[in-house]
This record gives sequence, structure tokens and C-alpha cells, in this order.
Amino acid sequence: MTEYPEDKYLQLSGIQHFAFCPRQWALIHIEGIWEENYLTASGRVLHQRVHDGDFFEKRGDFISARALKIASRRLGISGVCDVVEFRKSGVGIALSGYEDLWIPYPVEYKRGKSKLDDWDRLQLCAQAICLEEMLGCHIPEGAIFYGEPRRREVVAFSEELRCKVEEAALQMHKYFDSRHIPNARKGKHCLSCSLKDYCLPKLVGKTKNVRKYLEENL
Repeated sequence: MTEYPEDKYLQLSGIQHFAFCPRQWALIHIEGIWEENYLTASGRVLHQRVHDGDFFEKRGDFISARALKIASRRLGISGVCDVVEFRKSGVGIALSGYEDLWIPYPVEYKRGKSKLDDWDRLQLCAQAICLEEMLGCHIPEGAIFYGEPRRREVVAFSEELRCKVEEAALQMHKYFDSRHIPNARKGKHCLSCSLKDYCLPKLVGKTKNVRKYLEENL
């Protein structure tokens, strides 16, 4: 089984970017280009609020951990969970300083609403895979809290979803190692992208390096 050294880890949150648009992911994580708009700014504020407060909090049969750092050698990714709820169960893992056994339950916070595409679900599933590898347990499901309806969507970590995460991580490493910027796939999703002014979809094929083009022409 392939394992990545820590200096080869990619950002776990990039899986959501990659699923949304491989070119957007490459512009951010290979070219180092980032531009904030209303959507990204409001999402950042929401995550800051989630990460405020005590690191651990116990309420009845739940223990909540905020901003928990996670990683997977197998996928070569690392990141931070918004919240991991440890739920009291007859099976699971032991937690230092607490009795009984606990099942980890990752919760990701998003500003918008649920989507038909699996972009957000893939990010959450990647968190679960990291936690499983680190803690030596099986995590069947987690949840995404969406800010617009202000409710959770339960996500089952199916074999299909797990395979999509593994394939995305593999492709991300291939692009990153080759420093290749994928071509644009123009669609409705471009309208909400904060990088649409840098993406230059009309110029795809004329230049492979967006940063070089901007430096030469601005």
C-alpha cells in the first residue's frame, strides 16, 4: 500500500475544490492564486465562529472536539475538522480521561445549502477516512451543517463515496507533482467562482501558466 511522506501531503480541503473544478483547485494549490468574494468570505467567517471556544466540550453522551487536526498517509492529505463529535456507544474507541467507548462523527460547516453534486460530501468523507486511519476504527456516517437552512444533512460514507475520495486524492497528487493546470470546463459553476477573472477560459490552450500570463500582460 502506497504511503506519502508528510512533506508530500496536500490540503484535505482541496478535495472539495478539486471535485468542484480541477482547474480551480490547481490555480489555488499549484499556482497559489486566491481571490475572495462574498461566498468565500462568509464561509470563512462561519468557520472562524465554529473554531472559537473550548477545544473539548462534553454534553451528556456527546464529546465535541473543535478544530481537530487530521491526516492520512495513504491518501497523502492533511487538514482540520470543524467539529468531531464522539458519541457514546457499545463499540468504538477509548478516549483518555473518559469512560466507555466512543464513535467519531465528523461535522463540517458550510455557509450555503445542500447540493446535488458530492463536492461537500467528498470533503467530509475524506475527514472520516483520516480519522479512521488515525484512530483505528470504522466511521459509518457524519453530517454537514448548512448555514442557509441551518440544519444538518447526514452523510453515509458508502463504498462509492470512499472510492471517489481515493481517486480524487490520487489525481490531485498527479497534477501537483507534474505542476499541470487542467483546462477549464466552463459551466454554471463558473459564475460563483471567486477565480473566474484569473481562470481566463477564453485563453485556454494559448497559455498553460496563468500566473506567467498575468505577469507578462499586466
